[in-house]
Amino acid sequence: MLSLDRVYKASTILKEIIRETDLIAAPNLHQGCNVYLKTENLQVTGSFKIRGSYFKISQLTEEEKKKGVIACSAGNHAQGVALAATKNGIKSIICLPDGAPISKVEATKRYGAEVCLVKGVYDDAYNKALELKDEKGLTFIHPFNDPDVIAGQGTIGLEILNQLPSADVVVVPIGGGGLISGIAYTIKQLKPNCKVYGVQAAGAPSMEHSIADGEIETLDYVNTIADGIAVKTPGSLTYDICNEYVDGIVTVTDDEIALAILTLLEQQKLIAEGAGAVPVAAVMNGKIPDVDGKNVVCVVSGGNIDVTILSRVIERGLKMGGRTADIVIALSDKPGQLSGVSQIVAEQGANVVSVNYDSTDLDMNITDCYLKIGVETRNFEHIVAVKKALTDAGFKVLE
Repeated sequence: MLSLDRVYKASTILKEIIRETDLIAAPNLHQGCNVYLKTENLQVTGSFKIRGSYFKISQLTEEEKKKGVIACSAGNHAQGVALAATKNGIKSIICLPDGAPISKVEATKRYGAEVCLVKGVYDDAYNKALELKDEKGLTFIHPFNDPDVIAGQGTIGLEILNQLPSADVVVVPIGGGGLISGIAYTIKQLKPNCKVYGVQAAGAPSMEHSIADGEIETLDYVNTIADGIAVKTPGSLTYDICNEYVDGIVTVTDDEIALAILTLLEQQKLIAEGAGAVPVAAVMNGKIPDVDGKNVVCVVSGGNIDVTILSRVIERGLKMGGRTADIVIALSDKPGQLSGVSQIVAEQGANVVSVNYDSTDLDMNITDCYLKIGVETRNFEHIVAVKKALTDAGFKVLE
C-alpha cells in the first residue's frame, strides 16, 4: 500500500525521466496572501501524469513488460503511459474518449502508443480498456486508483515542501483523485499543519459529492471545459485517502475556469488547460478558506489545452473579467447615430470592435433600429461608465 518510503523511491526513479518543475510567485492573483504556482504544465508531456505512470511501469515484472500495457485517459495519463512504455521498450494501447482534444490524441500517438477512441467520456473508455485488458492479457495502468501511481504523483508534494518549506496551504485539482491523494498523503506525513484543499469543476463534482455524503457516488453525467478532471466516479483508494487527509473540497464554474486560464496566460505567461487552472480559479474567487497572510501553492497540473478551445476560452475569460462587453442601444434610424455612439465610446477610452445593426425586430417602431456594439474595456467599472455616458447623452441603452 501507499507509504512515504514508496514516494521517496518514486522520487529517485523519476529523476531519470521528469523535470523538477519550478515553483513561481504569482503576487497579483489574490490580494492578502502569497500565491505560488507549481508549474506541472511545464512537465515532460505537459502534465504531472508522467510521474505516476512511469513509476508504475518501472515496478512491473519482466513478464508483465513483455505482454504490454493498456490504459484509459482523457488525454494526459495517455501521454504519460505512452512515453513511459516507449522508454521501457513496452507496447502500449490507450483508450481515450472520442471527445478528447485532438492535440492530446495526436500527442499520444507520437509518444508511441496505439490509440483506441471510445464513444462517451472517461468512464466509457475505462470499461473498454478493461475489456481489451482481459482479451489481450495486458497490464492495466490505472490513471489514479493505484498505490504506485499515487506514490508517483506524491513526489510533487516532496518538491513543494523542498522548494517552499513555509507553505501553509496547497490547492490541487481533483478528477479521480490520484494527484491530490499523493500530494495530500505526502504533505500530511511531513508537515501535518499544512492544509490541502481540492478543487473540482462544478460540472463534474464526483469526489466533492462522495466525501460530503460519506460514500462513493457516480454522477449521471459530467459537463465541463476541464476535460482532464471530468470523472463520473472517484477511485476507492483515492476516496479513502481524500477522506482522511484532504481538508476540504470546493468547486468552480466553467466561467471561473476560463477567467483563470486567461489570467495565467496574461499575467504569468503560462498556458494551463482547464483542469490545471481550477486551483487558481478557486483562489482568485475566494473559495479557499483561511488564506489571509498565508503562503498558498496552486498546483497547475497540466497545459495540454487544444488551441481551438483556447481561443474560445480566451473570449469567455475576457467577458468574465469585464475586458469585453456587448452593448445594445435602441436608436432612431437616421444618419449620424452611429457616429455619435462611436465618439462617446472613444471619449471613455473604450474601443469598438464589432457593430451589428438590426432594423427588422417586430417589437420596435418601424423607424427605429437596434445597434449592438462589441467593445473592449478595462474592467466592469469601465463598462458601467461607458453605458452611463451613452445614457447621459440621450441614448437608450438596453443592456
